[in-house]
Amino acid sequence: MELEVLVTVKTYPLPSEAVGVREHVCTAGVLRDGSFVRLYPIDYRYRPYWEWYKKYDWIRVEAMKAKHDPRPESYRPDPERQIVCVGHLDTRGNWGERRRFVLAKGMQTMCELQRLQQSECSLGIVRPREVLDFRVEDDTKEWKPRWAKLFKEELLFGPQQKPLEKIPYKFSYEFLCADPSCNGHTMMITDWEVGQLYRRMRDKFGDEHVAVSKVRDKFLGSMCAPSVDTHFFVGTVLEHGSWIILGVFCPKKTA
Repeated sequence: MELEVLVTVKTYPLPSEAVGVREHVCTAGVLRDGSFVRLYPIDYRYRPYWEWYKKYDWIRVEAMKAKHDPRPESYRPDPERQIVCVGHLDTRGNWGERRRFVLAKGMQTMCELQRLQQSECSLGIVRPREVLDFRVEDDTKEWKPRWAKLFKEELLFGPQQKPLEKIPYKFSYEFLCADPSCNGHTMMITDWEVGQLYRRMRDKFGDEHVAVSKVRDKFLGSMCAPSVDTHFFVGTVLEHGSWIILGVFCPKKTA
């Protein structure tokens, strides 16, 4: 079926074990009626440049309901069909058009979402009552052995392997959701923008610690500032059903 999706998040690329696919990116967004949808996997960097899309682009994609993924929002794009960008929503009117689609179905609390099975709901948007911290933890500098092995194997057909850097840190938010009885949540964020910002700042300043500080400044100091109406796009990890933060929705607060 053909889907028209407003892209709201793209995850950092990960190595893929699928035959003929070097890596995959999970893309999530909303349909015209505000329903959440997940497009996975997409070999984003290996597609022609004109198929590359940005956040808040409207894209048209041929996809089918994922057969081996019980999450109701999950669709598998046809790798042989082109992804077409058909529009873009800008930030005019304090993200007015973006709000219209992204918040069309309302919000839930993180506590409420965690009580659901991922076969019932696996994507959502939450407005934290309070963002407590942005945590940075050391991570391995190398991919898992089974993934590293993939980079050493040559495909019989298809493009050459593109370098894919492992980010040596994990980034997480600590927050209270809007549930009055919430005891707090600590959730990893996998937004492509986190990894890319880290890499840009490290290359610019030549220092990992400065780069980490710049990431924290943006994702806590700017995106979660008192003047910002911060929301988190959240979704589940299929293998074990845990929730992670996929991205941040951050218009200014209205009076």
